[in-house]
This record gives sequence, structure tokens and C-alpha cells, in this order.
Amino acid sequence: MSSSEVSELIAALGAGEVTLDEVAARFRERAWPVTRRPLPQTAVEMARQQDPDTDVPGSYDDLTAAYDRGEITAQQYDVLCEAVAACFR
Repeated sequence: MSSSEVSELIAALGAGEVTLDEVAARFRERAWPVTRRPLPQTAVEMARQQDPDTDVPGSYDDLTAAYDRGEITAQQYDVLCEAVAACFR
């Protein structure tokens, strides 16, 4: 697994080095890479989109992966998702 600012902040949260509020504030301030695929224009493009993409380091993918691995709680995940969403409003 490659390291990113997101995964490093989540690790620091788990280690008690930063608070949930501090991580959420940082998540609200950062630029998040776009991971959404463009709309397919052809049948071939549509078929290619059936295969899952690899996770993008430093993206929302790191947050969901941390939750899936049990590194953050559901409550922490909800707070951090809200912080990410605030960047796109």
C-alpha cells in the first residue's frame, strides 16, 4: 500500500497523534483528486468501465479503504465523509 496524506492522517488519528476534528479540518481544506470516470461514449468504453479501477492514492478511496480495514469507526467515517463532501459544495 502506498502512503498518502490521507492514509497518514488516518494512521495519526488511530495512533492518537491528532484528533478527529483536526483530521476533518484538514480534509475540508485539501484538494481531492477526481476519481469519477467520464461517461462512456462507445460500447467498448462502457464495457471497460465494468472492470473496477484501482484505488487512487490520496483520494476518497483511501478513506473508504481505511474504514473497510477497520482502521476507523463508523462514526469517524461519517465525520470524515462529511468533511470531504464539504469540499465539493
